[in-house]
Amino acid sequence: MMDDKLNFSYLFGSNAPYIEELYEQFLENPNSVEENWKQYFTELSKQKGAVGTDVAHAPIRESFANLAKQKTSGGNAAAMDEAIMKKQVGVLRLISAYRIQGVGSAQLDPLKRIPSKDSDALNPKFHGLTDADMAIPFSMGDGDFLGQDKMALSDIINNLKQTYCGHLALEYMHIPSTEERRWIRNYFESVLSTPHFNVEQKREILKELTAAETLERYLHTKYVGQKRFGIEGGESVISGLNYLIQNAGKDGVEEVIIGMAHRGRLNVLVNTLGKKPGDLFAEFEGRAEIKHPSGDVKYHMGFSSDIATPNGPMHVSLAFNPSHLEIVNPVVEGSARAKQQRLGENGRDKVLPVLIHGDSAFIGLGVNQATFNLSKTRGYATGGTVHIVINNQIGFTTSDVRDTRSTVHCTDIAKMVAAPVIHVNGDDPERVCFAIQAALDYRKTFNKDIVIDVVCFRKWGHNEGDDPTLTQPMMYKKVSQHPGVRAKYVEQLIAEGVVTAKEADDYIQAYRDALDKGEHVEQTTLSNFQRTQIDWSKYQGQDWREDVETGLPAADIQRLAEKFTAVPEGFALHSTAKRVIEARKAMAAGKQPIDWGMAETIAYANLVTKGAGVRISGEDSGRGTFSHRHAVLHDQKREKWDDGAYVPLRHMGENTGDFLVIDSILNEEAVMAYEYGFACSAPDKLTIWEAQFGDFANGAQVVIDQFLSSGETKWGRLCGLTTILPHGYDGQGPEHSSGRVERWLQLCSENNMQIIMPSEASQMFHLLQRQVLSSYRKPLVVFMSKRLLRFKDAMSPLENFTEGSRFCPVIGDVAERSSNESVKRVVLCAGQVYYDLAAGRKERGLENDVAIVRVEQLYPFPYDELKAELAKYPNAQQIIWSQEEPKNQGAFYQIRHRLEGVLADNQKLSYAGRPSSAAPAVGYMSKHVAQLKQLVEEALTK
Repeated sequence: MMDDKLNFSYLFGSNAPYIEELYEQFLENPNSVEENWKQYFTELSKQKGAVGTDVAHAPIRESFANLAKQKTSGGNAAAMDEAIMKKQVGVLRLISAYRIQGVGSAQLDPLKRIPSKDSDALNPKFHGLTDADMAIPFSMGDGDFLGQDKMALSDIINNLKQTYCGHLALEYMHIPSTEERRWIRNYFESVLSTPHFNVEQKREILKELTAAETLERYLHTKYVGQKRFGIEGGESVISGLNYLIQNAGKDGVEEVIIGMAHRGRLNVLVNTLGKKPGDLFAEFEGRAEIKHPSGDVKYHMGFSSDIATPNGPMHVSLAFNPSHLEIVNPVVEGSARAKQQRLGENGRDKVLPVLIHGDSAFIGLGVNQATFNLSKTRGYATGGTVHIVINNQIGFTTSDVRDTRSTVHCTDIAKMVAAPVIHVNGDDPERVCFAIQAALDYRKTFNKDIVIDVVCFRKWGHNEGDDPTLTQPMMYKKVSQHPGVRAKYVEQLIAEGVVTAKEADDYIQAYRDALDKGEHVEQTTLSNFQRTQIDWSKYQGQDWREDVETGLPAADIQRLAEKFTAVPEGFALHSTAKRVIEARKAMAAGKQPIDWGMAETIAYANLVTKGAGVRISGEDSGRGTFSHRHAVLHDQKREKWDDGAYVPLRHMGENTGDFLVIDSILNEEAVMAYEYGFACSAPDKLTIWEAQFGDFANGAQVVIDQFLSSGETKWGRLCGLTTILPHGYDGQGPEHSSGRVERWLQLCSENNMQIIMPSEASQMFHLLQRQVLSSYRKPLVVFMSKRLLRFKDAMSPLENFTEGSRFCPVIGDVAERSSNESVKRVVLCAGQVYYDLAAGRKERGLENDVAIVRVEQLYPFPYDELKAELAKYPNAQQIIWSQEEPKNQGAFYQIRHRLEGVLADNQKLSYAGRPSSAAPAVGYMSKHVAQLKQLVEEALTK
């Protein structure tokens, strides 16, 4: 008895006479052979040239029967085995070619402008296969088309074309994981990339296309010439997004966070999230309620709602987004991570980030490379993101693909993390929804990113006032001839008997009628659904002087230190780390002053003990760029990946907050944006982004300008992100000296941020605690001196940490003198330059003549505190602002008006510091020393 599945080894060699006999029996009487052989020979008889079952003169007779009749001599049998083996290998190569290169021949362009890139490898002849082989059943290796593992070559080719070269195409063979490749292959090949939606589902897709198209046309005619960045030509994206929201719940998703730029945003707000059309019209007409100091344009606004789905309520939010395309993406990821973490062990299954991209921006902006790079790292992974690309095939109106990328597809950037890419024709909304379902299933299975590239077009220019025919005449001739996505789908559904033309028109009229009333056709949002969320009322404080107890009893400090200086038995500490731990024990006992690293560690330890989580990220944050933190200890006898790291602050006891310190990827823009998003969704945690050097924040300037400094006044978004910027002039050249204090201060207004330049370790301790324990949720920017991390004079005694102690926005003069009336000059400064000035005063014996006051908080400016300090010196008419930065940089020009606002009538403000400079600092040590000497001299005597 032969096997159920025929094996080619039966057909040749010593079995040839037996096969010949079976074949002759089949020719005489098809029913005289077993069913499997009958099916096999019947398929052969269908080969072109056969007549009935008499195939004596057919090609198959030549390719099979004649071979089979040859004598079974060893040489001939071996040659025959090799011939059929080559054929089988050729078939497998052909299948592989379709899986790899089929996308080049796919029917993806709705405008049919892109010529087919037929590869030679997709031609059977390229693999040694001929017309005579088309009816021969071949094995598909480990493939599975429609549940079969063997079929005629002609059927194999037809199935390959339908799976890989139709309105849907795949790129997944770049994925290293065999398991993933096999999963994707079986998912699509088993159904030939063909969705099977029922009548009701098809009607629902049509309703969504109708809503998307009708809204755009309504706005275009009602608000002529106004920008809206419409999605006409890509309406299938709205259907796909709605399908995602309605179906993600079956996998346990409870919340979807969407990040997208302008294109289609208004449509998503109304037709996906349920924003009331009347509210949108009010924004177009300038009647919208003024809720925030500055506000923002309508196509930047965010929104959130609870939407009814078959699997229960789904909370959906669209993140606020500025004009800088794609920058919102890491913000969404950070927000998702914070919410996932709050939901506990299965949080990644419950919160799904969805990012909607433009084609040119997707591959053109580096923030996407960085966001992909974050996607699988330990401190930033969110369990996989669904990426949807609205591929208008044009980018900006004047763009040409030859100028916008160096890759074949705009999605090729996703291959860096081995993400699969599903390309789909935007004129086929059913396959767009099918691709969405595949993405959901893939994410659930592998917890990885996946990309859906919706190849569509854009009906208008970059915006509705842009004439695209000026630079894209031929493309827009095609666009003008296209009937629209909805019209083509209506035609399909009428042909299928799903709807009538009248029913389809009724959908339009019903939607327009609702728009005329400023209402929805179908209300899917839930107005009374109660969900667990953060109580933001606790973080609405507006008084930065809020009295918060940040000091600790000495006994508590010692108790905390006992825990975070303990290491596991047998743990091989580095000698430096061992010295640090021993010193911290002495500091906690009051035997020596507390340095910067210890001050930070006590703050973190107290916060996690109180249940507040701490998250620190930066390019060297575990050890600290300047080797001061040592939050992560490394066993000197074990590799990192073999659990050779120990984090003491994770072992502070039961029921404590989480502590996570991350050595991040080498990128500032995406990481700061990520931490901004995290902090916005985790106001109860201390979230810190630390630059390796303060000027590294330059790489994140978009985040600083468009989110951190203005997010509250534009969108009402509170954020308590702490940014640590190592800063200080130590003769190390133009780079890495300055954190660009002036840039940050220039952005300060409306109490939007806190800018601090502390000069003592205890100040950092109180700052970090205040940031979490108070109700004041504003970004905190700390210009942390590099030199002071180990500078003995900047260490603080234990009593500066104990009960009753506080952060001091202004630190008065500490020099001893018989009377303050002798002081003729007060020098104001911030940061480490204080110690240069203090040393210069001592050398010159000027303690009685000059007072030095430290302005630790540069914004919000401490007017009352500084005024009170200056009042101590009634005879001081000379008030000097001294800084180590050049005059055109640093704080002077940004706070000069504030300083002058606290002076008495008989006092005059002057400047002492380096002269104006194009570079932040000099590169010659000799010149640096000379400048420092001169600025100290000017501040104290001139």
